[in-house]
Amino acid sequence: MNKKTVTWIVVLGVLAIVVIWGVSRYNAIITAEENVNTAWSQVENQYQRRADLIPNLVETVKGYAAHESETFESVIAARAKATQVVVDPTHATAEQIAAFQAAQGELTQALGKLMAISESYPALKASQNFSALQSQLEGTENRITVARNNFNEVARQFNTLIRRFPTNLIANAMNAEKRAYFEATDGAEQAPKVQF
Repeated sequence: MNKKTVTWIVVLGVLAIVVIWGVSRYNAIITAEENVNTAWSQVENQYQRRADLIPNLVETVKGYAAHESETFESVIAARAKATQVVVDPTHATAEQIAAFQAAQGELTQALGKLMAISESYPALKASQNFSALQSQLEGTENRITVARNNFNEVARQFNTLIRRFPTNLIANAMNAEKRAYFEATDGAEQAPKVQF
């Protein structure tokens, strides 16, 4: 082989390596992005599970505490507001996640008031339906925490991937954007106060 042929083989070999590397990094970014979207879907799924439990819980409590209508209305209004806040996980900003989290936080506070009512009604506390719903709600709150933590971890992995050199070159070409995290809300370090 002559020198020109060897040079072309080397150039084509290097080019093939760069292309293979670029394709593998592109696929890694796509996989990480899908993992973030899936994790976000699980967060929404758990919040929806909680929203689906609320009407049954409200109806059960209503049967025992009919004169607590203001609390029922606040729970229903908070549920409606929380289910209306929609976040597109592919373009979620910190502000959108904060708005989502704030609406869910209002619902959590309203549910806290509803659960506090049970203390005033021993028959309600003893109700099997109420106990089962309360247990399901507690389990759902735990699932929400796990889903949010998982989302934050997957978002962190994605953000790290797209910011590392040289993968950031492919990420910039794809317009891959850093994902926002769930963060503790202001005052989260203080226990909530339930007042009637």
